Amino acid sequence: MLNTITHGEPTDKPGLLIVHGLYGSGRNWGVIAKRLSDARQVVAVDMRNHGHSAWENSHTYHDLAGDLAEVLRGFDAPFDVLGHSMGGKASMVLAVTEPSLVNRLIVADIAPVAYTHTQMQYIEAMKAVDLTQVDKRSDAENQLKSLVDIPALASFFTQSLDVPAKKWRLNLDVLAAEMPHILSFPELDGAYEGETLFLSGADSDYVQREHRAEIKRLFANAGYLSIKNAGHWLHAEQPRAFEQTLRAWLDR
Repeated sequence: MLNTITHGEPTDKPGLLIVHGLYGSGRNWGVIAKRLSDARQVVAVDMRNHGHSAWENSHTYHDLAGDLAEVLRGFDAPFDVLGHSMGGKASMVLAVTEPSLVNRLIVADIAPVAYTHTQMQYIEAMKAVDLTQVDKRSDAENQLKSLVDIPALASFFTQSLDVPAKKWRLNLDVLAAEMPHILSFPELDGAYEGETLFLSGADSDYVQREHRAEIKRLFANAGYLSIKNAGHWLHAEQPRAFEQTLRAWLDR
């Protein structure tokens, strides 16, 4: 079972499951989850090989969707499900394969397609940090700033660092080995008929107009919104706008 962080109590509204992206954790979503829990129960997970969840040898999207299904069966499903990036792909597979568990689906800045870019440079950056010289999180952050192309990612990555134990709470070796699966998207039979929102950063290129045919095939009831002045990390770059847009869509 995945590690979960629960905010609030069940209400008359469906609960919301938040599924983080690659190198993230449920903790990264704490502020947004806590704010949204004023109206509904919100559950954030640590995906396998991330955070406080178990380390496994495989990391396919069917694996990840199965983990999410196990979590939801422990709550009063169906839940609304929000997934970002890798978590968005896992949430899409969950919705298509286990539609009875998903009330509505929100996919944050990702499409059901394979991507050709890689995230290996960030694994290499984290592995390059000399953890023997890290006594506080900022020590690792300072090392990372010269190793990553987006300065804000240094702070983001160090949220997955266990400083006292001097180790990453990320299974970097398995994530590296499974990177082809992470960048891909599986062939799926069937479709999800529930309401689906593709919420993107206006400055991001992850969800393209040419992706819409495949989105429509799998998610016939899909709509699209974007957050101004935000890229792929839209929830971190524009957290209040992200929250307000999501809340309005959930409550409409």
